[in-house]
Amino acid sequence: MPLTIDVLTLFPRMLDGFLAESILGKGIGAGHLKVTVRDLRDWATDKHRKMDDRPFGGGAGMVMLPEPVFAAMEQVQTPGCRRIYLTPDGMPLSPELAQELSQQQHLVLLSGHYEGIDQRIRDQIIDQEISIGDYVLTNGTVAAAVLIDALARFIPGVLGEEKSLTHESFTSKLLDFPQYTRPAEFRGMSVPEILLSGNHAEIEKWRHARQVEKTRQVRPDLLK
Repeated sequence: MPLTIDVLTLFPRMLDGFLAESILGKGIGAGHLKVTVRDLRDWATDKHRKMDDRPFGGGAGMVMLPEPVFAAMEQVQTPGCRRIYLTPDGMPLSPELAQELSQQQHLVLLSGHYEGIDQRIRDQIIDQEISIGDYVLTNGTVAAAVLIDALARFIPGVLGEEKSLTHESFTSKLLDFPQYTRPAEFRGMSVPEILLSGNHAEIEKWRHARQVEKTRQVRPDLLK
């Protein structure tokens, strides 16, 4: 059975092109995973399809109402599914987490907006909270897209060349090595001789050294 993902969002059209293009679109088309995007306003309880209100205690912004979110989750969820809320104060997304999620049968991704969601939603119908980085977006739909793309790469058949997973940044806790293609000479710039040598053992050593060098310069925290 392919992994099934339901996305609950106020902005379903934001994902139209994203889910139809490139490797992800091909993976969905081939049946390796199934993604359904659902408009949270379909569960709104008034004629204006209201989804937010002022926070108790005062403060700036608006908070998403619990009623429509509870109704949506209760209709979409299945036994044993993983219910995830995308939020800046969640658990950081990592390759290990993405791989673990790719092995689930059903994920429900809740995209927040405004100043967040009513805490009772988080307390009662969310299993896991995930952050894609230490920054704030206008809404969580983009974060849901990032999570889908990250985990889809671990689903067999989605990537054309499975080997590419083992050579990507962060998979080995090191950043990626430099890549070159033809021509070997371009505007006075040459491809490193080692890559033209055909000596694969030495090429692997060179690549690993470049990974360590770049990681030390850009992300020394990974070397710890």
